Amino acid sequence: MKFTESHEWIKVENGIGTVGITHHAQKELGDVVYIELPMLGKQLKKGEAAAVLESTKAAADVYTPVSGEIVEINQNLSHFSEKVNAAPETEGWLFKVKLTNPSEADQLLNLQEYLNLIS
Repeated sequence: MKFTESHEWIKVENGIGTVGITHHAQKELGDVVYIELPMLGKQLKKGEAAAVLESTKAAADVYTPVSGEIVEINQNLSHFSEKVNAAPETEGWLFKVKLTNPSEADQLLNLQEYLNLIS
């Protein structure tokens, strides 16, 4: 897993990145009550807003950590938005993106760098 300074994570396998928010981000956000996910096929550039999470405290944009095409969204979240809070780094993933520039993932933070950022 790699991380962004804006608290997203990505796990890349075979050129497809699964993206979600970190445990730290969900804790800061509070209970997520609504999720707006990107459209399938949408092309995004690294750092571009891809999704919106609304919680009992605030609304927050989720930015894509890499450039690419949205190839899958987590359909389960439309009925179970609480998964973003309960399991943000596993079942609560948001979308999958087909990387157009795999080297962008190499520029992201590793776990220790991310932990240093939030501590």
